[in-house]
Amino acid sequence: MPRIQFEELKAEFKRVLIKKGCDAATADISAQLIAETSCDGVYSHGVNRFARLVDYIEKGYIDLKARPTRVASMGAFERWDGNLGLGNVNAKLSMDRAVELAREFGIGCVALANTNHWLRGGSYGWQAADAGCVGICWTNTQPNMPAWGATDRRIGNNPFVMAVPRPGGHVVVDIAMAQYSYGQMEATAMRGEMLAVPGGFDDKGESSCDPQEIAKTGRVLPIGYWKGSSLAIVLDLVAAVLAGGRSTKKVGELGGDEYSVCQMFIALDASRIAGDDAIAAAINEVLDNLHASQRVAEDRAVLYPGERSLALRSANRENGIPVDDGVWAKITSF
Repeated sequence: MPRIQFEELKAEFKRVLIKKGCDAATADISAQLIAETSCDGVYSHGVNRFARLVDYIEKGYIDLKARPTRVASMGAFERWDGNLGLGNVNAKLSMDRAVELAREFGIGCVALANTNHWLRGGSYGWQAADAGCVGICWTNTQPNMPAWGATDRRIGNNPFVMAVPRPGGHVVVDIAMAQYSYGQMEATAMRGEMLAVPGGFDDKGESSCDPQEIAKTGRVLPIGYWKGSSLAIVLDLVAAVLAGGRSTKKVGELGGDEYSVCQMFIALDASRIAGDDAIAAAINEVLDNLHASQRVAEDRAVLYPGERSLALRSANRENGIPVDDGVWAKITSF
């Protein structure tokens, strides 16, 4: 598995996007986000997903020339149409706008309809935190998870992100409502490994740690069983209602691929509301207490959400980003 330097990886993403018809400025934003995702160790939603992004461009699901447009405004809340533009660019612009609204009102909320897969949702949590804001965002998806008690897929795994700014490294939660995202399971299967805990059910209806067996059935396991199932349903409802776009059910009626989804972006100006010193003191108190936990194994640290990403970011910046040979060959062939 070769290691590719950050700038080379970004340049390759940008080259392909421009070749497919994207303008240089938009391609640069998208390529930067995908390279950052890969650098942070979320390969499943970065470099490993790039070929699928290109496939969606070629199928016409993504309009590389589109920009989001505002369709309604009510103070700190705005509704936007993504016009099927690049999902990660639309998401970045939406969080930019939520932060702008937060600067004015203390809180800002952008509901985005008719957009595409945002790749790593955590990117927009980091973005909000970099701006000194608490960031909250989520997306609905195609039907890719059974509701608790069901065997057929009628709800989405609807990833949810929450970020808190901190000078020494932001605290960022980025989770799907499934125990493992499909991207994580695909990456695990590529490495020839098993999941650490059961992530779904095999064709015998038994819980399984084998990502390939789970992929055959599509019976992924909601986090917290009925709790994750319930959260997935509510996240879908709020996004679809406030954005005025498609629910997971309606996305599923588009033909099997995932596009024209709804997303929510919320920013709270934490620096202005609480003050940087108070934020740092409160967060460090909690994290210091967390790090003092009694470990299950002495060689395995207890980490706060986002801490592992920071360590991987530093290592991958220095040593290069590990990329599967087949994945890299595919990207360079475009």
